[in-house]
Amino acid sequence: MNIFAPLRFKQIPLRLVASALVILTGCTSTPLPPPPAPLPVVPPAPPPAPIVVAPPPTPLPSYVSNAVTPRAYRHDAASHLYERNLQRIYRGKMPPLLYAVGVLQVEVDDKGHVTGTSWMRAPKHAPEVMAEIERTVRQAAPYPAPVRMGRVTYTDTWLWHKSGQFQLDTLTEGQF
Repeated sequence: MNIFAPLRFKQIPLRLVASALVILTGCTSTPLPPPPAPLPVVPPAPPPAPIVVAPPPTPLPSYVSNAVTPRAYRHDAASHLYERNLQRIYRGKMPPLLYAVGVLQVEVDDKGHVTGTSWMRAPKHAPEVMAEIERTVRQAAPYPAPVRMGRVTYTDTWLWHKSGQFQLDTLTEGQF
């Protein structure tokens, strides 16, 4: 038996340790890269302002009346009705016997739109004339806007000839 045999087993672990050290010393570690710089904090963009779409401006009335009383406005309204119905106006003095005579109140708002009509004296024997007068009044809108009164109710007398032509008492040329 060899007396050095037990030393041989004691040398193996030393050889392993020495080999491991040689291997490990040959390995170098690279330093870790520095951590990335933090990104700048950008505050979130404010939400876009809501788009406000304003309604289109209300067009100003094309005709205005500076009348301060319903009686003064009646002249402006009668002139307006005549302008809109030139071919239907009876020219000259009306005959003594008319087909119909009616007295109508007309309500006009601040923009010249007709908001209502009411008969003070209706030509009930001629309902077609009543309907035609009301239709004529409404079709002539918008009337001159009563800018100094805001809204107005005026009254006029309709003188109706059997031909379908008429005059308004405000602008009448009279009767024979």
